Amino acid sequence: MKHTFITLLCTLAALAAQSAFAEKADKDKPMNVEADTLKHDDQQQLTTFTGKVLMTKGTLVLKAARMEVKQDNQGNQVAKLWADPGERIFFRQKREGLDEYTEGEAETAIYNSQADTLTLTQRAELRLLRGPVVADRIQGQQILVNNTTEVFSVDGKPSVPGNSTGSQRVKATITPRPKTNEPSAPVAAPALKSSTHTGGDKP
Repeated sequence: MKHTFITLLCTLAALAAQSAFAEKADKDKPMNVEADTLKHDDQQQLTTFTGKVLMTKGTLVLKAARMEVKQDNQGNQVAKLWADPGERIFFRQKREGLDEYTEGEAETAIYNSQADTLTLTQRAELRLLRGPVVADRIQGQQILVNNTTEVFSVDGKPSVPGNSTGSQRVKATITPRPKTNEPSAPVAAPALKSSTHTGGDKP
């Protein structure tokens, strides 16, 4: 059965601030889901989708192997997503008023429609695309994308002394935004003076 998420803040690294605005209308758009199977528990208001899950909500796109959606009495939704072993879930969302997209990957993710947040956990990566080009790239153990406060928070996983297995420091590549060509100030023309010559061939 088939049915049909900036100022940049890194908690473990000081990075340049940059605004990022997701499409504001996405929060109020309906959630559409496609999957291979669906199981709904009406008593718990919990719906489980499995198999090539594709969720869209306005310009927000999420792809995963499995997703659980729990809805409260006010219609607020919390979606938890998991990838297949060794794989990562994928998300993509358009930025407000620009030909730019934010996209990323992680092993697990949680989308909260009320708070308008997306949390990416384990091997998390976030990318800013200007047109088809990847401009900025951020990696960490966990990335919180908050569209309400317009903040990205990135946490790393520090290594344990004597055991570096599983450590993941925050890494970021930030490309300077192209400079806009500002029009140059107009050059003042020489002032014109009235002629004292009244006509004819004689002064």
